[in-house]
Amino acid sequence: MRVPTAAVTAGSLIGGWQLARRTGIRPLGGVVLAAGGVLAGREWARRTSPAVTAGLVATYVGAFGLSHPLAKRIGSWPSVLAVSALTAAASYAAADRKAAR
Repeated sequence: MRVPTAAVTAGSLIGGWQLARRTGIRPLGGVVLAAGGVLAGREWARRTSPAVTAGLVATYVGAFGLSHPLAKRIGSWPSVLAVSALTAAASYAAADRKAAR
């Protein structure tokens, strides 16, 4: 079964942020973020080259890091949605689109 990594990355970024926000327990959000990263990373490694996998992992981790300063400029929801969309688009273009063929 092919896991749609675009949905996994976007869902884990949004879901992890919401879980941390609503519970006040930031490590819970980190668990969701890590689980999404591991699941997507395994699929990327299976479908793409090591270089592409490393680039997608860097994009995912970088999106999480970027969301924090971006939230100070445009707000939390817009920030999380923007980095989630960016990560999902990169994942789709580099891994999911090829798997769908």
